[in-house]
Amino acid sequence: MGEESGRTATPLLDRIKTPRDLWNLSIEQLRQLATELRTETIDVVSQTGGHLGSSLAVIELTIALHAVFHTPHDRLIWDVGHQTYPHKILTGRRDRILTIRQRGGLAGFTARSESEYDPFGAGHSSTSISAGLGMAVARDLRMAEGSGGERAIVCVIGDGAMSAGMAYEAMNNAGAMKARMIIILNDNEMSIAPPTGAMSGYLSRLVSSRKFLTLRDLGLKLAGQVSSRLERKARRVDAMARSMMTGSTLFDDLGCYYIGPIDGHDLHQLIPVLRNAREADIDGPILIHAVTRKGKGFAPAERNPEKLHAVARFDVATGEQEKTKPGPPKYQDVFAKALITEAEQDPRIVAITAAMPSGTGLDKFAARFPSRFFDVGIAEQHAVTFAAGLAAEGMAPFCAIYSTFLQRAYDQIVHDVAIQRLPVRFAIDRAGPVGADGATHAGSFDLVYLGCLPDIVLMAPADEAELVHMVATARKIDDRPSALRYPRGPGTGVLLPAKAEELSIGRGRIVREGSTAAILSLGTRLADALEAARLLEADGLSVTVADARFAKPLDLELISQLARSHPVLVTIEEGSAGGFGAAVMHHLTWEGLLDRRLVFRAMTLPDRFIDHDSQEGQLADAKLKTMHIVETVQQCLKQSVGHS
Repeated sequence: MGEESGRTATPLLDRIKTPRDLWNLSIEQLRQLATELRTETIDVVSQTGGHLGSSLAVIELTIALHAVFHTPHDRLIWDVGHQTYPHKILTGRRDRILTIRQRGGLAGFTARSESEYDPFGAGHSSTSISAGLGMAVARDLRMAEGSGGERAIVCVIGDGAMSAGMAYEAMNNAGAMKARMIIILNDNEMSIAPPTGAMSGYLSRLVSSRKFLTLRDLGLKLAGQVSSRLERKARRVDAMARSMMTGSTLFDDLGCYYIGPIDGHDLHQLIPVLRNAREADIDGPILIHAVTRKGKGFAPAERNPEKLHAVARFDVATGEQEKTKPGPPKYQDVFAKALITEAEQDPRIVAITAAMPSGTGLDKFAARFPSRFFDVGIAEQHAVTFAAGLAAEGMAPFCAIYSTFLQRAYDQIVHDVAIQRLPVRFAIDRAGPVGADGATHAGSFDLVYLGCLPDIVLMAPADEAELVHMVATARKIDDRPSALRYPRGPGTGVLLPAKAEELSIGRGRIVREGSTAAILSLGTRLADALEAARLLEADGLSVTVADARFAKPLDLELISQLARSHPVLVTIEEGSAGGFGAAVMHHLTWEGLLDRRLVFRAMTLPDRFIDHDSQEGQLADAKLKTMHIVETVQQCLKQSVGHS
């Protein structure tokens, strides 16, 4: 990783093997290390792609945390984990950093299985404070038993993650329990009282100092020994003093001792504040508000933080990302265009997303219908019930959320939408394997957790043309909830329809006629199923291929027809066991269709989490590619009567 490969020399970083090597460095040396680590991070992400802006924002903070705290003994918990490339480099993983987000390489987020310096895995947001509180309580229980020692618990959470209720639930609980832990609010977007010159940093250092805390603690302890009236006065004086210095905050009201804001890129501020927080002898969580800048130190990322938040490989000199070859439009863009078309005809249509306007394609809808678009932040639970309220008043809400994030709102789907039969339309993006983001972001479970709900309509398009039809179909469903799931990435390249057609609810279609075996596909595995049928035909086997279109309600007539007219029936889906295939088998069982020696197989994602890889690599790992369909049909035919 040195000069041999044409990279900028990093002499100080080259000496860092573990965080222990930072403990005796001067602040000036740590500043030099920050420069080298920033250069290294830019160089790495330019070659691998990944999360650039957020990692550059925490260079100094990462160094300061590892210089002050004794990790891994002290627990350092990163919320989301997408900003941890510098953390990985400093914690013994530098030699593998170029494998990040690749098959067999480092994860793009923190992972307990990867390093002892990752005490809690992540990928989704707003979990760090809850996890940290659990660790703090475990520490205190062990210390009370005499079976454990002191350790600091430090959580780093971003301002975006603070839009989720879970973070406040955890802070409220931590404050009520007076848990000894440190929360770092990494604020790189919201302007919550930005630092004003050197005085803000000075006051933050002062308020965090042991001298101030000792005096404050003494006053509060004395207050506890006098009358309740005097105690209230003493506490008001304390609050007034702190308010004069830093301003009263919501965090104070939640029971946190608030320090900040401080400059998250100034090690002269970060180091003393973190040391004072580490040594503070007070009950209750300490919250340090550090203001940082996304993309810090790399001009293209500073100019366009959203565009260079998550990037493909890029040119370091210009920031220009590697161009992808022209191809079919992405499913998210097809969805957005189709929704805009429907919204032009139906003023009831509104669109909701949870902090993913560009990822879901809804930024285009927002540009066309700004008053009918709502980004509620990282708040999926609220997004779903907000959509339910809109539906209750006669609007036609489309709630576009990634499959993996929709999991966070399951009770709202059941209680606020399904039970009341409210016509919320769920546009479930990133269904199935998602590639380099790995298991935390895979859309594996929506067919299971939605398919078990009564009266829901659950659709999965085989290609982008089908997606257009399903958007139009969902618009017309006004008596119950509906959902359409579609994968990450480009479509198949089919011609898009000039006009969308409303599909018959619960009706599939036969796309290839045969007699020896039948393949019933749900979603985008249809192309592989058709290719498998062509390969089997070359071996003299006549195979029917059908597109289910609907996971619920099932096309029971089509399923029964396929089961009665073929000795073998294979289903395939990009979802976990217990979804579409299980529903098909349930019908076959109750109709007695398995009693006639029908050989049935359900091809699903395996009963394990699939690690980061390309999407195609993950599908191959799951055995859901063309060759696996061919092998499954052949094995089934060997078992069926007359094909032994």
